Amino acid sequence: QVQLVESGGGLVQAGGSLRLSCAASGRDIKLDDMGWFRQAPGKEREFVAAITRFRTITYSDSVKGRFTISRDNAKNTVFLQMNSLKPEDTALYYCGRVAGWPDQFGSWGQGTQVTVSS
Repeated sequence: QVQLVESGGGLVQAGGSLRLSCAASGRDIKLDDMGWFRQAPGKEREFVAAITRFRTITYSDSVKGRFTISRDNAKNTVFLQMNSLKPEDTALYYCGRVAGWPDQFGSWGQGTQVTVSS
């Protein structure tokens, strides 16, 4: 059973950047497809980005060109670099194992809060 711990969230002004990290333990995730999704209060869960074990990547249209997903298998960690942040990016961000490519997640962490002020 993999445990996923997200970190790196915080409060940032519009136009700023944050880098989220997702550290995995209990399982080597190098053979897994991994991804990020987010959920804002009162809204549906929204897919953000995913990366396969072969580093094929896909993004939602809402973050394409601003966010970058990456992975460091040696550190058993997945990252989400977020640039040009907008207030509408405010949400709880979750990292998870992708069970169905690209936006069906089988397991995920507790999330890290990202708040973007205007």
